[in-house]
Amino acid sequence: MSIKLLFGIHCHQPVDNFHYVVEEAIEKSYKPFFKVANRFNFKFAVHYSGWLLEFIKNRDKELFKLMQEASEKGIVEFFSGGYYEPVLASIPSDDRKKQIQKLNDFIKQNFYQTPKGLWLTERVWDDSIIVDLVETGIEYVIVDDYHFISLGFKKEQLHGYYITEEEGYKLKIFPIDKTLRYITPFKPVPKVMEYLYSLPENKAGIIFDDGEKFGIWPKTYEWVYQEKWLENFLETVENDEKIESIHYKDFAQNEKPEGLVYLPTTSYYEMGEWSLFTDGYIEIEFLHQKLKEMGLEHLAEKYVKGSIWKNFLVKYPESNRIHKRTLELSKQKELKKDEQYYESVMKAECNDVLWHGVFGGLYLPNLRDNAYRFIIEAENRKDELTGEPNYLKIEDLNYDGYEEIKISNHNFIAVFETKNGGQLTELSLKRNIFNLQNTLTRRKEGYHEKILNPPKEHHHDEEGISTIHETDISVSQKILEKLKFDWYEKNSFIDHFTDDSISADLFDKCKFNEYGDFANNPFNIVSVDENQIVLKREGGIFEQNQRFDTSLTKRFVLQESGISFEIQIDSDFDREIIYLLEMNLHFANIENVLVNGKKIRTVKELEPQKQFKIYDDYLDKDIVLKFDKPAKLLTYTIETVSQSESGLDLTVQGQSFGFLFPFNKNLKIKGSLEIRGD
Repeated sequence: MSIKLLFGIHCHQPVDNFHYVVEEAIEKSYKPFFKVANRFNFKFAVHYSGWLLEFIKNRDKELFKLMQEASEKGIVEFFSGGYYEPVLASIPSDDRKKQIQKLNDFIKQNFYQTPKGLWLTERVWDDSIIVDLVETGIEYVIVDDYHFISLGFKKEQLHGYYITEEEGYKLKIFPIDKTLRYITPFKPVPKVMEYLYSLPENKAGIIFDDGEKFGIWPKTYEWVYQEKWLENFLETVENDEKIESIHYKDFAQNEKPEGLVYLPTTSYYEMGEWSLFTDGYIEIEFLHQKLKEMGLEHLAEKYVKGSIWKNFLVKYPESNRIHKRTLELSKQKELKKDEQYYESVMKAECNDVLWHGVFGGLYLPNLRDNAYRFIIEAENRKDELTGEPNYLKIEDLNYDGYEEIKISNHNFIAVFETKNGGQLTELSLKRNIFNLQNTLTRRKEGYHEKILNPPKEHHHDEEGISTIHETDISVSQKILEKLKFDWYEKNSFIDHFTDDSISADLFDKCKFNEYGDFANNPFNIVSVDENQIVLKREGGIFEQNQRFDTSLTKRFVLQESGISFEIQIDSDFDREIIYLLEMNLHFANIENVLVNGKKIRTVKELEPQKQFKIYDDYLDKDIVLKFDKPAKLLTYTIETVSQSESGLDLTVQGQSFGFLFPFNKNLKIKGSLEIRGD
């Protein structure tokens, strides 16, 4: 009689992540893990995303050879997945199969295995993927035990695999043991073994979790390797007569299933929390804590449910834009016959940039830059293949029920959205493969509540080390000062009406007086003609509960040098007020950006003038904003406070520019946004 141990690690880095980050992960986690594992006969599984495998093969021959040796020795089972690590349920069927087959082929060619198991990105389960998985040769996948527990299953029922089906296509599903996932490798080896001994005989202890836990997460390198946790664990299991390490493929082939299951659309419990809107996140944390205080914490996983992964596309418009732009490109069936085009589309499907939880994800500008780079690369390749770089189309690109206008020429792609203020939401430079409009709105997140209203002191078990879910959030005064939240989306050509109390500080804090209803309300499309569009809103200026009818018309023309524009305002409001035109631009390195020759970080306001020149060292270009009337400038750096595995991160998302014009009853402004430089 023995207990089977099914042990797996999942390793992934976002496509084209900073190379120094990947190299650190190799040196602290991936390579030392294989160095230790190859000394034993411990059987385990691994999933490495395709881009990461490519990186290792090309950049670290030693690690790649260690992986091949482990395969030759028969101790490692390679799992497949989407090559560029997409959430499979979020991409079209043909892309899903293409991504899986691409990783299958890489594993066969380099490790001489035919993968039967698949790592489900972020354990996002949806029945819609079953048929495609089976058709690409996949026989079993891994999910969390939470997927089962939320249906009413008991933990003691989850020490084997179950069978599910869709349209008669059968798939085996292994539930990961949350307890085992949380104590490995964070608790001392005897504690982990004690838990394994508590499992029913002839059943399985199932774990498949982030390989980065073995060296990259805080304090884990010292614990796992320097203090020899991994070596001690493998040696203990190898010499234990009751615990038998076994491959998933052997268990799936030789053991009977526990039964039939139909899982809900879900991911792991924490993902359900993170994908909730802010109020919901705070409420579910409150409910969980109350159940814990009542000794009923076990009911939380069963009855207190969060949202689904796709709600991130609703929660974050920036995420939705990337996702829908990628879908737009994926719909081009004929173009996907071109390998270069298709590769760019599949890279853009990488999941990391589309969501945010304990890890930075969407909040990391470099990941958004990479996503747009792949999107623009695909657009450029489309121009080459079709010979039609100049076009204008009106379509609900982001699926919000309102039309967007996409204009393209040889140099730029511009997208205007009608729903929220007629804003410019994309300005992609084709030659530089960079989206200047890749900004992020400052939002209140659920975990900000712990900063604003700190919980009671957290007591961590002194044995072992903390997981990232247990790490206390330390808050500096600098972080507190950066907690600012916007009530409208931070793109460009945003229209405000304010008064002379406006200041750089109030603009930064988004607490200036707003008299208009234009910043976050719909505009109508008046006309579209070749490369020119006209948007209009019949809105109002409000004072003391009285509305003054106000119309605002915006005309845009996409030119070879940028965008020219004309803004016409007519109102019944008869006293002097200030019209504030807001532009928000994204830069790869704000520290090397100048405005009118001054470091942009040092500038808060500039006296009225007709031209402002912004020099971006990264692009080596001047972005010139010109007006036919003098405008006073207020400006600040857009920074966000986000949670990460190490605590809280302060991240630069772009620069906000507010151009102030005196206004009384009517105003007409002509101007241009020009991109200059070779």
